Amino acid sequence: MSLKSALQDIKETTLSAVSGWLGKLAYLASLRGGQGRYEHWGMESVHGPESSERALRQAHTEVVNRLLRTPLPSLVEDLKESSEGSGIAGLEYVEEMRGHFENLLPEGRQNTPVSTHLNSILVALSSLERNRGRATRSTS
Repeated sequence: MSLKSALQDIKETTLSAVSGWLGKLAYLASLRGGQGRYEHWGMESVHGPESSERALRQAHTEVVNRLLRTPLPSLVEDLKESSEGSGIAGLEYVEEMRGHFENLLPEGRQNTPVSTHLNSILVALSSLERNRGRATRSTS
């Protein structure tokens, strides 16, 4: 039995190893199964399926809220950190996130101001990355 709560465990162990807030969001989204249920074998084996599900959903909500409060210049830096942590280019990283948008928000949060705001952040980051790529090529 663990001395940490499931939420503490996901925050202090699992998510602390993931680079950037966008990286944390992408990671949590990747844990969503076909029916919107989170699947994390390690968490479930330690904390049980219900507790694990609640903790992962809560952590997911907290990460989304954190991103929505973060200024765009900080998100540009976060994208760099997150994409480097994954070993792919920033534009490819953000486009991958946009391609799996339905999993980026905790269940039941689609077609809301939260989803609109998050989508606008990803569109802005994508546009900034595209323009950065053009600027880099034109100065080379």
